[in-house]
Amino acid sequence: MEDASTMTWDALRDNAALALNNFGQAFAYDSSAPMLFSSGLFWVLFILFLPVYALLKKNKLRMTIFVVLFSLYFYYKSSGLFFLMLMATSLIDWSVARWMGKLKTKSARKTLMWLSITLSLSILGYFKYANFFLWNWNQMVQGNFQPLDIILPVGISFYTFQSISYVVDVYKRKIEPTESWLDYIFFLSFFPALVAGPIVRADYFLPQLKENRRATSDEIWAGLWLIMCGVIKKALIADYIAQYNDLIFNEPTLYTGVQTLMGVLGYTMQIYCDFSGYSDMAIGIALIMGFKLGINFDSPYQSRNLTEFWRRWHISLSSWLRDYVYIPLGGNRKGTIRTYVNNFLTMLIGGLWHGAAWKFVFWGAMHGVGLAVHKMCKPVLAKIPDNWFTIFVSWLITFIYVSLLWVFFRAASFQDSVLIIQNIFVDFQWNQFPQFFQARMVWCIMMLCLIAFHFVPQSIADKCQSLFVRSPWIVKFIAFMLVVQLVIEFMSEEVAPFIYFQF
Repeated sequence: MEDASTMTWDALRDNAALALNNFGQAFAYDSSAPMLFSSGLFWVLFILFLPVYALLKKNKLRMTIFVVLFSLYFYYKSSGLFFLMLMATSLIDWSVARWMGKLKTKSARKTLMWLSITLSLSILGYFKYANFFLWNWNQMVQGNFQPLDIILPVGISFYTFQSISYVVDVYKRKIEPTESWLDYIFFLSFFPALVAGPIVRADYFLPQLKENRRATSDEIWAGLWLIMCGVIKKALIADYIAQYNDLIFNEPTLYTGVQTLMGVLGYTMQIYCDFSGYSDMAIGIALIMGFKLGINFDSPYQSRNLTEFWRRWHISLSSWLRDYVYIPLGGNRKGTIRTYVNNFLTMLIGGLWHGAAWKFVFWGAMHGVGLAVHKMCKPVLAKIPDNWFTIFVSWLITFIYVSLLWVFFRAASFQDSVLIIQNIFVDFQWNQFPQFFQARMVWCIMMLCLIAFHFVPQSIADKCQSLFVRSPWIVKFIAFMLVVQLVIEFMSEEVAPFIYFQF
C-alpha cells in the first residue's frame, strides 16, 4: 500500500509540476505566437485587468503604475525583451523634453530636439532599414551580401513617431513637458495603441490622463460595440478572405486574369478590414478605460480622389506626416512646384515607413505622384459638372488606382507585382465570373456584404451603435454571443497576425 501511495503522490507531484510549467509558458514570451487582440489569452488577461483597473481608478498614481506594468507586459508578450528598449526610449525622450522645457534660447532647444530625433530615427533605422541599405550597397559594389540577424520589434514605427511628435511639440512650446516620467511612459506604452496604432498625439492624450475621467455607461457599451465591429472585421472577414488572397499572391503565375483580379480586390478589402478592425478594437478598449484615441478610418474606399483617400485612410499617420513632414518641408507655402515636390517627398517617406523594400518606396512614390496630379488638375476638375456620373467616374478611377497600388504593397517582390497586374489585363475572360462565384460562393457573398456595408452612410452606422448602446442587456448579450459564434464558425486554424504588426 505504501508503494501505491508513493506512486500516486509522485504522479500528482509530476502532474502539478507539468501544469505549473505549462501555465508559466503560457504567460512567457513566445516569438512564434505574439499576443494579439484577436487571441484568447489577451481577452482573458483584459477581463482580469478591468476590475483591478476600476478599483485603482480613483488613485491616479496607482492606476498609472498598474496600466504601465500591464502595457509593458503586453509589449513583452508581443516583442520579448524589446520592452526594455521602449522603456529606455521613453526615459531618454522624457529627460530631453524636460531639459528642453527649461532652456530659454531657441538654438539650444533645437539642438536637443534634433539630438532626440536623430537618436530615435537611428534606432528605428537600424532595426528596420539596416539590411535594406546593406543589400543595396552590396548590389552596387557587387559584394556577397549576408543579411544581419535583426529582429524587428513590433510597433517600433508607431511609438517612435509618437515620441518624435512629443519632443517636437515641446520644442515648439505647443505643450509643456510632463512632470512625471510615469505619465510619459503611460502615454508612450498605452497598450491599446502600442503595437499598431493609432498614432496618438501627446497634446490630445496627456490632458485625458491628467483628468483621469471614468468612462460613462454609454462609453463602455460604445467601446464594446467597437470591439465587436473590430473582431468581425479582423477575425471573421479579413482572416477568411485572406485564405484565397494568399493563394493568388503566393503563386501569381498559376491563376487566370479573373481569379487574379478577385484576389487583388480581396486584398484591397482585407487590408482595410484588418487594419481598421485593429483600430476599432484599440479605440473600443481605450474608450472602456475612459480614454479617447480619435477616429483612424472613415470609409476610405468612398473617396473620389487621392487627397480625400488620405484624409480617410490611417488618419493618425496621414495627419502626422502632414504636420511633421509636409508642413516643415514648406507645405503649400512656397509655390506650386514646391507643393507638388513636398507632396511627393512626404508620400515617399510614408512608403518607406511602411517597409524596407523598393516596392514600398514605389507604392509611396506613386501615391505622391497621384496627389500631385490631382492638385494639378483641380482647376480643370472644378469646371466639370458635379453629377452622379462624374461622381461615379472619379470614385472608380480612385478605387482602381488605390487597388492596383495595393498589389505592390502585398506581393512578395516588385517583379511579382508586375506579373499580377499584367496577368489581369492579358488573361482576362468575362465568362469565368459565374464559375468563380460557384467555386468561391461564401467568399463572394462576404465580399459583396463588405462592399455594401462600406458604403453605408456614417449616420446609419452611428444610429446602429446608438441602438446597441440603448438596448437591454439581453440584446447586447445575444449580439455578443452571435459575434463569437460567427468568429468560431469562420476562423482559420491559426490566429493570423495583423498586417500592420510588421510596421
